[in-house]
Amino acid sequence: MKNRDIENISSVIDYIEAHLDSRLDLDTIARAANYSRYHLHRMFTSTTGITPHDYILRRRLTRAARLLRFSEEPILDIALLSGYESRQSFTSSFREMYKMTPASFRKDGEFYPLLMKFTLHPSFGDRTFAADDICIAGPSDIPAWMELVRMTVDGFPHLIEEDYRRDLEKRILKREALILKDKKSAVGAAVFSIHRGRPDPARISIHMDFLCVHPQYRGRKIAPLFLERIAKYPSVESEPCREISITTFREGDRADTGYRTELKRLGFAERELLVEFGYPTQRFVLPIS
Repeated sequence: MKNRDIENISSVIDYIEAHLDSRLDLDTIARAANYSRYHLHRMFTSTTGITPHDYILRRRLTRAARLLRFSEEPILDIALLSGYESRQSFTSSFREMYKMTPASFRKDGEFYPLLMKFTLHPSFGDRTFAADDICIAGPSDIPAWMELVRMTVDGFPHLIEEDYRRDLEKRILKREALILKDKKSAVGAAVFSIHRGRPDPARISIHMDFLCVHPQYRGRKIAPLFLERIAKYPSVESEPCREISITTFREGDRADTGYRTELKRLGFAERELLVEFGYPTQRFVLPIS
């Protein structure tokens, strides 16, 4: 995508962010951006990986969650500020995404976002990457990594940034973190753990605890490069790997912006249902021949 197009979509995002408490629909945004509805929808979705409607919904509910956690505003007032006409409709939408009511979220006492404001990079080029471009992450990569996390938090329900960063620092020291960068910016990242099998400890499986790709690089086959790179990891290379596993949203979860579909496209198969950090998920497995 041309730099000018990226700048235009960035302007659209700025407009949405400034009008989250106003009536926002595709026609209104398209008029403000001097685009047709169709052209805006296509450009926004191809650039960010989600539709304008989904972006608005998740940003409004994230702001509502922040107000629930850090203010004493009545829930009805928060609902109205979030563009809902009633507490009931707000509660229904909030529960679909956060898996609890606004009142329960406030009582729980933890804040975590559905989606952070997207920051796009006009400087991102059309570079073609290979698996060997993926490096073992070091402490100096943490700022770029965390910027990427904020851009992809829609794929990781109940992600609390402070806790995640502390865990990331430990995993980097254990050399269990991989990063792919375009200049100084991270475009992909993965955290993994190696598990030795029983009764044959020489056969191992790998669990991907975290795998994300920058929205501007989705659709450019970055995720398969991480799977290939894992197979070349020094402690894995000389030993047979039985499978790679990862967890994601359950089928029908409204909070899923396409992660299940992507895993199936990569060849992962559904396995058991789980609950992680109080959130319903499902394990997916990619067999390695």
